[in-house]
Amino acid sequence: MNIELKKNCKYAMLVPTSMGTRIIPDNGQPVHASDKFTLYATSAETNVASISSYLGLPVKVLTTFVKGSPIAKFIQSNLKARHMDYEGPEVEQGSPWGYRHQINIADSGFGSRGPRVFNDRAGEVGRTLNAKDFDLERIFGEEGVQVVHMSGLIAALSEETSKFCLEIARAAKKHGTRISFDLNFRASFWKDRDVELRKNFTEIAKVSDILIGNEEDFQLCFGIEGPPAGGEGIGAKIDGFKGLIKRVKETFPNASVFATTLREVVSVNEHMWGAIMLEGENNWQVIEPRRINVLDRIGGGDGFVGGLLYGILKGWDPEKWPQFGWATGAMAATFLTDYAQPADEDMVWSIWSGNARVKR
Repeated sequence: MNIELKKNCKYAMLVPTSMGTRIIPDNGQPVHASDKFTLYATSAETNVASISSYLGLPVKVLTTFVKGSPIAKFIQSNLKARHMDYEGPEVEQGSPWGYRHQINIADSGFGSRGPRVFNDRAGEVGRTLNAKDFDLERIFGEEGVQVVHMSGLIAALSEETSKFCLEIARAAKKHGTRISFDLNFRASFWKDRDVELRKNFTEIAKVSDILIGNEEDFQLCFGIEGPPAGGEGIGAKIDGFKGLIKRVKETFPNASVFATTLREVVSVNEHMWGAIMLEGENNWQVIEPRRINVLDRIGGGDGFVGGLLYGILKGWDPEKWPQFGWATGAMAATFLTDYAQPADEDMVWSIWSGNARVKR
């Protein structure tokens, strides 16, 4: 059974997001020991959408920018290079202590030295996202969107962005757009806001068609029991994860697709990578964890979601959705950008089949 998608839409996918930058040391070195860095434009939601945009599907980004900022121009150029349309207000910086685009300072780690991430989100302009700045009737009713993808990172960023995501979900539901929601729980975002955010997340999840998260996400956002602790690696916990997904389905029966990735870290550069998906009532797709090589792990989960949604948008059989997602997640781990940049579908399927031979 495939998810029925709205026809005659201008956009296959839409993502609301707060765009920022990532600063990464060269050559896998730690931040404190480096004096050479590369700057990337990034956000979790555009990481997801990049799979579709690079493979030719029309994508739109709803965000907000700092007016006159060279970083905003850098981000806009990056989105254009990723073949994405974007829309959003420009907010005055206000003062040197006013608004700016958030900065993610992170190294990739190497071998036994794990990566370290430092988020500097002070004055983040994305926290001002507000539905009044967007014509949602035009976007969803006239232009048309097949799938809107949201994440808990945006829904929990501020009180304003929580309301913004709720309005996006309501408009999408009204106009027949399918809703994808990746919970992406962050404890620092939820501090002193548990009651408010659980209520808002629950409302979004109730109207979502596709729900994605791990055992911690579902436990911490909704209090749903996860798989039992212990065991001999993630592969041995498959039944526990299936039980988790069944409990999520009972809680949110409107959704028809539920998915979670499985990751076990052998070393920074070698992970065991798998996934579980439930489609419909009892169509389980399980990808037992397989070894992948990792250049940079950030964005792997987003890559999985992007590939999964691409398969849905293409109308493939459900069996292929998590397979493609597994491969685009593994592909993302080979890029220093936080997003995979597939040249074509064949590049992705070659990763799934384990064919790393040169293509001439």
